[in-house]
Amino acid sequence: MLKEKVKVEKMTKVAPCPVTKTMQVIGGKWKPMVLYHLMSGAKRFNELQRLSGGPSARVLTLQLRELEDDKIIKREVFEQIPPRVEYSLTNKGKTLNSILDMMAKWGMEHR
Repeated sequence: MLKEKVKVEKMTKVAPCPVTKTMQVIGGKWKPMVLYHLMSGAKRFNELQRLSGGPSARVLTLQLRELEDDKIIKREVFEQIPPRVEYSLTNKGKTLNSILDMMAKWGMEHR
């Protein structure tokens, strides 16, 4: 019995619930809105900030960095004056489109 409990605890720590893993990646106050708006194409920082409801620059930057670290979005810097930065979904990020569409549909139905 004890051996089984230890095995279950190790499995839980190594392989969290798939829903939990998804929420770790896309969860947060601003991430779902950012991802939803990036589904339609690349956006600049100020545009994402405005479309998402006005999170502070610091908070949005942290959320974008987390999404970039998880390889959900990419940040592209264009070498021009003034510098321009655009955010877009990676191929991995695009796999979230169906989830985000279903979340949007559910939200519309249950306003």
